[in-house]
Amino acid sequence: MAHTDTLIETLKQALKANGLTYADIARSLNWSEASVKRWFANGNMTVQRLEAICELIGMEMIDLVRMLDENRHRVSHLTLEQEKELVADTRLLLVALCVNGHWRFEDIIRHYDIPETECIHLLARLDKLKLIELLPNNRIRLLVAQDFRWLPNGPIERFFEQQVQDEFLHAGFHGNSDLRMYLNGSLSTSSIELMQRKLKGLAAEFNELRNADAALPLEERQIMGMVLAIRHWALSLFRALRRKDTATVVPIR
Repeated sequence: MAHTDTLIETLKQALKANGLTYADIARSLNWSEASVKRWFANGNMTVQRLEAICELIGMEMIDLVRMLDENRHRVSHLTLEQEKELVADTRLLLVALCVNGHWRFEDIIRHYDIPETECIHLLARLDKLKLIELLPNNRIRLLVAQDFRWLPNGPIERFFEQQVQDEFLHAGFHGNSDLRMYLNGSLSTSSIELMQRKLKGLAAEFNELRNADAALPLEERQIMGMVLAIRHWALSLFRALRRKDTATVVPIR
């Protein structure tokens, strides 16, 4: 049987697809919600608990293993040509980002000025790119892996650097849901590696919460953007004042 942690991630997807929350599980199986959250968070899920939750959503353990096998074959990245195709069509890129955020067909056409027929055509193109499977009645099955990444320095990353990055950061961040922090300091190599691990963990948690909230109606969710970054850097204004005889600090790679 596959590793329990991986099975739990697959089970979360099954719960989302069935519109069930941790609270629903706790109430139906007479468990405490706090315990359910803890089991999912730390991977302390016995076979008996897995079987009970599977039965709740009308599945057997073998069905969960099949889902796990399907996930292993999901798209983890696109080719260069595929990314170029997305960037070349603003509406195609918009729909791709929407479905990756677990929007339904109805959500897209209700919030954006895209006619139904055009939206279906765009979804069909995403189906051809193997990002989604377009199901009957315009239902959407996302085929993107949990570890999906855009190509390093590829068309999508360059698009965001050129057209999104400055716009995102050029804001007051004064809203109730906004937060911006800038920190500066000198860290050892081990501390830098620790911070990188923590940032990657935070990104994974963001994706997990996004997937869990996908079961909620779009009206109960807010479109959020989050940037995580850490690098060897000093403000150019200050670098110009650096003494010429100061030893050069080698960037950590």
